[in-house]
Amino acid sequence: MIWNIPNILTVLRLIAAPGVAIMFLYFHRPWADWFALALFVGAAVTDWFDGYLARLWKQESRFGAMLDPIADKAMVVIAIMVITGYNGMNPWLILPATVILFREVFVSGLREFLGPTGAQLKVTKLAKWKTTAQMVAIATLFLGTGLEYLNGVAMAGMTPDQYADAVAAGLADPVRACGRRDCATVAGDTGLVLIWLAAGLTALTGWEYFRKAMPYLRDRK
Repeated sequence: MIWNIPNILTVLRLIAAPGVAIMFLYFHRPWADWFALALFVGAAVTDWFDGYLARLWKQESRFGAMLDPIADKAMVVIAIMVITGYNGMNPWLILPATVILFREVFVSGLREFLGPTGAQLKVTKLAKWKTTAQMVAIATLFLGTGLEYLNGVAMAGMTPDQYADAVAAGLADPVRACGRRDCATVAGDTGLVLIWLAAGLTALTGWEYFRKAMPYLRDRK
């Protein structure tokens, strides 16, 4: 293993993956949400820089090529686990999350089964777009989850109508709005649209890898 900057960034991204969940163990909400969001976004940025710097400085290595997709998958899987837990197991989130998790496990198992032949399943441009879509969607969902918690604190168990009356009477602070809707709803709905888009790209790339692997999976007569 060579300790150059691209590899160090990849290792830091791998360490950041469980750190997203750990934020919720050591910090109260909404600070845990904001710290998890900052950590996830920071780690996602390194996903672009480590590859770019490795190519720019000609420091590409077998270790980096091996660890980079592992770090990406760890980030996505752990973040999705946290988000689904704090979103009350929303079925509109569970379905695309299941597609993403299934594909990641399937492709990893496929590469492991193929062994040295698995090197033929190189990362495609579409797969890179898939990873970007996943990370943008997850970051948006983290934002929505944090804002939703703040809304819950502000409403203090009141129904939307009761809360509106309390605001009108000057007994409660208004929730920050984005146009005619509260920002938590806007961020949450945007995150759901993005995660469905990411799930579609994820399923498409999974099928693409499976199709390329088919010649190596046929039994020899």
